[in-house]
Amino acid sequence: MFVDIHAHAYRRQPVYIVADRRWAMPETLVRFYDKYEVEKGVLLPIVSPECNTVQSNDDILEAAERFPGRFIPFCNIDPRTMYNSPDSPLEQYLERYKAAGCKGVGEVMANYSFTHPMMKNLFRATEKSGLPMTIHVTHQIGGVYGIYDEPGLPGLAETLQNYPNLKIFGHSAAFWAEISELEKPSDREGYPKGKVKEGAVAKLMRKYPNLIGDLSANSGANALIRDPEYAVKFINEFQDRLCFGMDICLEPFENNIKLIPFLTGLRESGKISDEVFRKVARENALRILGV
Repeated sequence: MFVDIHAHAYRRQPVYIVADRRWAMPETLVRFYDKYEVEKGVLLPIVSPECNTVQSNDDILEAAERFPGRFIPFCNIDPRTMYNSPDSPLEQYLERYKAAGCKGVGEVMANYSFTHPMMKNLFRATEKSGLPMTIHVTHQIGGVYGIYDEPGLPGLAETLQNYPNLKIFGHSAAFWAEISELEKPSDREGYPKGKVKEGAVAKLMRKYPNLIGDLSANSGANALIRDPEYAVKFINEFQDRLCFGMDICLEPFENNIKLIPFLTGLRESGKISDEVFRKVARENALRILGV
């Protein structure tokens, strides 16, 4: 019933773990998917040290080989790769992993601004490779992971404009908080509540057809659940560019299933059609990734 656009798994438990919580591994993720009728998921390697223990792209390809048909492998590349230079030919790296079966790039978490020369080089190379990219947007430089942008997402807007053939999956609290106008800048750090007054996300999606909504994590779920009436309008308008996801990382995985009952409830109540539900639940992801 579902394709998960955003998941993480380690080949083995990292030595460094967060608050004694176990990370997802391919076999535990498959069991979890079976329980919740998720037919397959996109595995996103963590390669930037701002986030957690760095892992290999090859581990993701290995997981996809071990469980045929259950995982869609992405590769990932830190913008400092290959000589720590804004002129590095990163497309050479991406082309090799594309040929090996990777369907996208990400989750990009390097803590630079969108306009930093290193990031521009990564966007250029990824656009040239023809692969889509999943990004994590954040609210500051230092002390966090993710690509920094100012309120209103002007850096993302510039990137979407300058790289029109680069499909970008927008994700994170800082991104989805901007489904509504911000009451205060600190809203970007968490999960704001209350009615939505249309914000930057919808405006950017209307203007830039290369922006796709990654609905994973509490951030994506909260963006819809906070205002179900607006969510129906948003889903129907952007039905071809929204993708279900959960962002599975650490146990307990059930923390990430909020979107499943919400979307099925909208379908069962007739607020979205079965066709729209299927697009968001699975078909958009498969079409966009060419699976």
